[in-house]
Amino acid sequence: MAEPERTVDAVVIGSGHNGMVAACHLAASGLTVEVLEADEVLGGAVSTVERWPGVRVDRGSSAHVIIRHSGIVEELDLAAHGLRYVDCDPWGFAPAPQPGSDGPEGRPLVFSVDLDATCASIEAACGPEDAAAYRRFVEVWGPRSAQVVQAFGDRPSPARLVRHLWPLGAPGKGRARTPGGELATDFLGSGDALLDRWFGSERLKAALAWFGAQSGPPMSEPGTAAMVGWAALLHTTPPGHPVGGSGGLTQALARKLESHGGRVVLGDGAASLLVEDGRVAGVVTASGRRVRTDTVVAACHVGATRTIAGEHAPPALRDAAPPLGNGFGLVVRCQTDALPSYPGVSQADSLQGLQLLCTDRAQLARAHGDWLAGELPREPVPLAMSFSASDDTLAPAGQHVVTIWGQWYPYTLADGRDWDSLAAGEAQRLVDAVDRFAPGFAASVQRLYVQTPLTLEQELRLPRGNVMHVEMSLASMFAFRPTPELSGHKVPGLPGLYLSGASMHPGGGVSGNSGRTAARVVLADRSGLGRLKGRVQQRLSRR
Repeated sequence: MAEPERTVDAVVIGSGHNGMVAACHLAASGLTVEVLEADEVLGGAVSTVERWPGVRVDRGSSAHVIIRHSGIVEELDLAAHGLRYVDCDPWGFAPAPQPGSDGPEGRPLVFSVDLDATCASIEAACGPEDAAAYRRFVEVWGPRSAQVVQAFGDRPSPARLVRHLWPLGAPGKGRARTPGGELATDFLGSGDALLDRWFGSERLKAALAWFGAQSGPPMSEPGTAAMVGWAALLHTTPPGHPVGGSGGLTQALARKLESHGGRVVLGDGAASLLVEDGRVAGVVTASGRRVRTDTVVAACHVGATRTIAGEHAPPALRDAAPPLGNGFGLVVRCQTDALPSYPGVSQADSLQGLQLLCTDRAQLARAHGDWLAGELPREPVPLAMSFSASDDTLAPAGQHVVTIWGQWYPYTLADGRDWDSLAAGEAQRLVDAVDRFAPGFAASVQRLYVQTPLTLEQELRLPRGNVMHVEMSLASMFAFRPTPELSGHKVPGLPGLYLSGASMHPGGGVSGNSGRTAARVVLADRSGLGRLKGRVQQRLSRR
């Protein structure tokens, strides 16, 4: 028997972490909230499933970075709802060059929360000049990145951005005034230019460039310097991996929502909007169920929101065409009978965080150039993660889960080849790329699950396999994301429809910021002043 029509204060479309953060904030403010999820699995790209018997594997993200600096975990008291992070400390590891490769052989680089230990590792591998430069880099870019964190948590207007970054130019205790021109040069410049100004060792520059490139753009693009500078913050709070897998975050959010009377409905996503008198009146689900509400937060891809709005989509949404790119990356999930073993470094130092398996930025440049040409990378560049080393809930005794991320794999190939025929071969090339740095790794692999750009689109509803929804280049960030008209988390011309998710500021990655901001906008509009402003705008739009 079908459930009767239901009335709630707010509906959230999509159970990804941004949607769940929005739902929790709304419910905690006293609203009745229902989350609609088309998938049978909670969490979207922040979810974990039993991929093989007894083996828990993340479907999307694995290392959580930005959310650990946003304050959201503490605001929602998610620890009380079962969320427990394992610190990735050391948070980064970069191997010594492979024997026989160009350049001197040396010691691996280990980046840990302890800045002294990190600088000692850099000195041993790259020399005292780069170690001293890195210490100064953290001193300068730590406060800068902290201000970026504040900007990420706010609505993305130019005035707000200036307000967050302005203190960086002012003199402070033990700090001289930074000229505005220098700040502009640094923030608008490329990551490569920043690295070349600060450091001499290509190995160190390659490791930091590969870290920065995880946002998507190559470090040769304007505006990517801040992506490199983010590393400075990891010496205060490192990335974390939830115990039991990445989905531990969204599971905790679901329990938080339920504690405030909200609920999540899986397997029955939003199909269309109900619109009456020019404003949102509810949602019709895929099963035909109706949920009446005057507030809908679309925490899905902006393209999916346009489809759900259908004939009711106003021009700002109907005509929105943010850049989606040609794919993003390829993921290989491995069940192994051993952890990667890198020469010259202990597992405690190499396996806790991100294994940045790149020693020369030329590798990154070639991979990105191949992607631009619609070709497979001639030399895959892997980033590996082995969180079963510190979380025994992920696999049975004697077994491990290793994730390999390869970036810049095109969704559409210039030669017309299809991903179904390429997946196995490209997965093996990435496994072999890890094996070159950790001999014996390939032999330890027992099972593989490959997520090509096409698989990412099909499994996680990510158009063109872009895990960031919309390109993360400078022209698609802050008040330009996903378009200038939609950047305020509302849809002009359709009151009651709000936007959240990776399509919105501050973009992809696990942050929760767009969910919290969308909730704040909703709550402001539901206040007396917000309702009055909405009525005035609605009347003006009808003239």
